[in-house]
Amino acid sequence: MRAAVMSLRFGEDWRFNVISMTDTVSLTLAKRRSEILAELSAAADPAPVLVAVSKTQPDEKLEAMLAAGQRVFGENKVQEAQAHWAERRADYPDLELRLIGPLQTNKSDDAVALFDVIETLDRGKLARTLAKAMDKLDRRVPVYIQVNTGEEPQKAGVLPDDLEALLACARDECGLDVQGLMCIPPVDEPAGPHFALLAKLAKRHGLTGLSMGMSSDYAVAASFGSTHVRVGTALFGAR
Repeated sequence: MRAAVMSLRFGEDWRFNVISMTDTVSLTLAKRRSEILAELSAAADPAPVLVAVSKTQPDEKLEAMLAAGQRVFGENKVQEAQAHWAERRADYPDLELRLIGPLQTNKSDDAVALFDVIETLDRGKLARTLAKAMDKLDRRVPVYIQVNTGEEPQKAGVLPDDLEALLACARDECGLDVQGLMCIPPVDEPAGPHFALLAKLAKRHGLTGLSMGMSSDYAVAASFGSTHVRVGTALFGAR
C-alpha cells in the first residue's frame, strides 16, 4: 500500500512539474516578445514587423509563442516548415509564414503551397520555377529578393550590381510580385552600412519591403528602415 501511495504521489508531482515547466516557458517567451516589441517601437515609427524564426523549435515553444499572440513566423527549410505548420494553419487563419532560407528549385511547388511570402529569391532560374509553380497552383505569393550585400562567396543572394537584371527577370519575364529586398550582413562587419545599402537599393527600384535585422542587430535594422526583422535566439532562447 505504501508503495502504491508513493507511486501516486510521484505521478501527481510529475504532472505538476510538467504544468509548471510549461507555464514558465510560456511566461518567459511572452516576456521576451514583449521586450523586443518595445525595443522596436522605441527604435522606429512605425516599428518593423517581428518575424519569429521558428526553425528547429519544439512544439512547446511554438504553442507558447502562438499563445502570446505571435502570428508571423520565418522558416529556413520547406520540409521542417511543413512539419511545424501544415496542421496548425487551420487553427490560426491569420498565420503568416515567410520562407527565409535558401530555396532549391525542386522545392518551388511546396514552397508556393505553404508560404505566404518567399524572401530568398536570388537567381533567374528560381524566379522561373516559382512563376510556374504559382501558375500551376493558382496561388500568387509575394517575393523578396535576397541581396548579398557583403559579396560573400559562401552566401546566397544576388550581388548588388546584378540586382537590376534579376528584378527585370522576376517582374517582367516571370510576372512575380516583388515587394522588397532581404539581406544577411557578414558576421564580422558592422551591420549598419549593409542595412543602409539595402535601403538605398530598395528605394532606387521602388521597393518598400526591407527584411533586415536578426537577434544581434534588430534595433539597428529598425533605425535604418527595416519593415521586417527576423529574430530567433533573442526570442526563443538558445537552441
